[in-house]
Amino acid sequence: MGKANHELTTLRWFQGLLLSAIFSLAYVISPVYILTSLAAILLQFPTRTASFLYGAPLLISILIPAKGAPWLADYMRPLLDYFDYEEVLEISNQELQKLCNTNTSDKKNDKGGTGGGNTKFIMALQPHGVISYTSMCCWVAAPPAFRSIRTAVASALLQTPILKNVMGIFHLTSASGENVKSILRNGQGVDGCIVLYVGGLAELFKSSRKEERLYLKKRKGFIKIALKEKNVDIIPVYLFGNTSVLTVVKTGVLAYLSRKFQVSLTYFWGKWFLPIPRDDKLIYARGKPLGLPYILEPTNEEVDEWHEKYCQEVTRLFNSYKEKLPAYKHKQLIIE
Repeated sequence: MGKANHELTTLRWFQGLLLSAIFSLAYVISPVYILTSLAAILLQFPTRTASFLYGAPLLISILIPAKGAPWLADYMRPLLDYFDYEEVLEISNQELQKLCNTNTSDKKNDKGGTGGGNTKFIMALQPHGVISYTSMCCWVAAPPAFRSIRTAVASALLQTPILKNVMGIFHLTSASGENVKSILRNGQGVDGCIVLYVGGLAELFKSSRKEERLYLKKRKGFIKIALKEKNVDIIPVYLFGNTSVLTVVKTGVLAYLSRKFQVSLTYFWGKWFLPIPRDDKLIYARGKPLGLPYILEPTNEEVDEWHEKYCQEVTRLFNSYKEKLPAYKHKQLIIE
């Protein structure tokens, strides 16, 4: 029996490795394939037919928009074994869904505090990491209703062939302010919530196995949006392990292009020095809602006040749960 269980665990681990590699390899292979496909089509090399066949997936990808595929989550559960995934939820999924779905007259007002229901949440995630495997695992482990929550990303990713279709299964949407506000205003239940990577691509280049840095001091727009929208609150989430599963090249032409076009094009590596994530333990630590008030026209001071409270909560989450991961025990959080 023990041997059979060991073999099953090894098989699941290998399946998880293959699944995780699909996403990391997509970031490495896609730019090369896009450039070579365009060159082959333009030059009709080696023949017109061969170049068309080679470039066909690119052309098809350009025509097909990114589309969520929550049904795939059940087939991706080996990811949870590969990363030894764990969740720490200070507000449970049941409590969160109740807050989103319950219609009451106790609304968020200008005196502060979230009402008893019909609340929309910005799930503020940090750190970004090279590829956010912690949030991928959360999506896989989540109840079906939560898999339809949209994840805000740079518009460039939504327009990048191949990548937009591979990553699009996680229900991606534009991170533009207007789009975020539209979802918060018009979405119903948990579909009115949105996942937001506060540090964005700038935080990707702060990823390190030696230290933990967040790009946060200048990121206040999401606070202002939440304050100005009725029945909207923010839940801080810390993604432990996100910065350690992959190591990124922080300089060079590809790094420059990544920053310029707001999509990861730089090289990275992990297990066996290949673009495959290390099987480090991942922990998704979700805090409680901040309890933001509704302020139609918040002052800079009010935005700064709630931004500071958010920073304090992120720091608390980090310090409260970092000892669950040996590699994090002696790390200090640096907010830049």
